[in-house]
Amino acid sequence: MSIYLTGASGFVGTNLNTYFVNQWEIRNHERNSEIEINEDTVIHLAGKAHDLKNVTSSNNYYEINTEFTKQIFDAFMTSDAKVFITLSSVKAVADEVDGMLTEEDIPSPITHYGKSKLLAEQYILSKDIPEGKRAYILRPCMIHGVGNKGNLNLLYEFASKGLPWPLGDFKNSRSYCSIENLCFIIKELIDRNDIPSGIYNVSDDEPISTNQVVSLIAESKGKPVRVMNLSKSFIRAIARLGDFLKLPLNTERLQKLTESYVVSNHKIKRALGKSLPLTSSEGLRKTFRSFSSNA
Repeated sequence: MSIYLTGASGFVGTNLNTYFVNQWEIRNHERNSEIEINEDTVIHLAGKAHDLKNVTSSNNYYEINTEFTKQIFDAFMTSDAKVFITLSSVKAVADEVDGMLTEEDIPSPITHYGKSKLLAEQYILSKDIPEGKRAYILRPCMIHGVGNKGNLNLLYEFASKGLPWPLGDFKNSRSYCSIENLCFIIKELIDRNDIPSGIYNVSDDEPISTNQVVSLIAESKGKPVRVMNLSKSFIRAIARLGDFLKLPLNTERLQKLTESYVVSNHKIKRALGKSLPLTSSEGLRKTFRSFSSNA
């Protein structure tokens, strides 16, 4: 089995290379190089991630997430490769979720990141997949694992110090996606030919709260869990102040930490007919252990 991989240097690409080491031959796409696919499978991971600092030009999202995906997919369609897998995002559907997000929800992204991902999805879905080929669009929620960067790292840096967690009054429930579970699903899609082409949400089985995540971080560091139930109005005022003073806590980060965002993985689980390797708690513990070992 041979794989043509884009985005090999990113978080998912690095973990995927490690996951498949000594199993399959992987050729990494070189940035700005000509697209020439001679492999059995195409895994397209390259993309422009959502910029929380809001300094990225909107054009960058469409150039990378939309147009480059079109180019890779077109090259797949004219090649002898049999399997195409691309990483989209749940944010191609919704920035906020009321209830549980499924593949049947009508997309209505707000950000340029989400819109650019959706346009790429729509382009792929507009094409007739030839017999003998399969194309999968994966929509993961917040991915975590070795080498993770982002809000989860900021949460870890805070909670691992043993400081009281001030957001205990915010009750939420959100889905996470262990990188190991994602790699497992990708391997299943490549190995098997009984899983239909299409869009699949990817998440761990059970959603958990941010307060539970803080407890898992404290547990991983052998520290006591201390939670403060400061009023929501006071915390929101501090976050608004953080918007102007560039504090670690601002309104967007507060929303990310406290919002509920539950993603259904029932469709991919039914297609696989198998359990995922890790539960949410097991995957997060593994991630936090990697943070600790790299500190």
